Amino acid sequence: MKLKHLHKIDPIIIYQDDDIIALNKPSGLLSLHDRDQRDTSLIDLLRKYDPNATLCHRLDRETSGVIIAARSQEVYREIAVQFEKRKVDKTYYAIVQGSHHFKDHVIDLPLSITSRGKSKVDHRRGRPSRTSVESTEIFKHYTAVECKPKSGRLHQIRIHLASVNAPLAGDETYGGKYPYMSDIVYKYNKGRGKEERPMIHRVALHAYRIKFELKGKTHDIEAPLSDDIEILLKLLRKNDALPA
Repeated sequence: MKLKHLHKIDPIIIYQDDDIIALNKPSGLLSLHDRDQRDTSLIDLLRKYDPNATLCHRLDRETSGVIIAARSQEVYREIAVQFEKRKVDKTYYAIVQGSHHFKDHVIDLPLSITSRGKSKVDHRRGRPSRTSVESTEIFKHYTAVECKPKSGRLHQIRIHLASVNAPLAGDETYGGKYPYMSDIVYKYNKGRGKEERPMIHRVALHAYRIKFELKGKTHDIEAPLSDDIEILLKLLRKNDALPA
């Protein structure tokens, strides 16, 4: 579902019951209102579907993937406490620059927020932050990874990966670059007079899975990868595979 065609929330609901609604948020959609309140946000669409619903957490505008809404304040408080106590298990899928063999790798670096709203590693005033990283597919110039943040700092995955020389593809804020076919295909021919377009037009990060307890029941919810990340993977598998 392309963002410009998203007028109702129904197409992105991946699970719902009397207590929660799980959504597969597309990239480009704000979770909550921005300061100017000019763009439609996820909460706008959600409240049209269920006026009592409240988002239990948020994702960056460019990040796609699973996000949970509570259908009552009682449920919202219960899930919020679990987020606060780090009892919610979250898994993100990402494409990073470089060929990396991460195996049970833990990035443990304190983070703080700059005056410009960016995250930075800060050993003096930063708050404790941990992210575990596992390579799932390794290419010549890129790597697909699964990340599990053990804390919930702003842009935590993005800055942690950048700190180990593995910035996210498309993440210009933290040292990443947009991926182009000409970067991976020798003498790539883009066509006379044509401007080459990147293989993905945003930060290659997707909230893939979330797991938590609610009223004695375990919820384990996955959001299928977005089309643009799937396309990027196909291009890398075809053009950037390591020798057998």
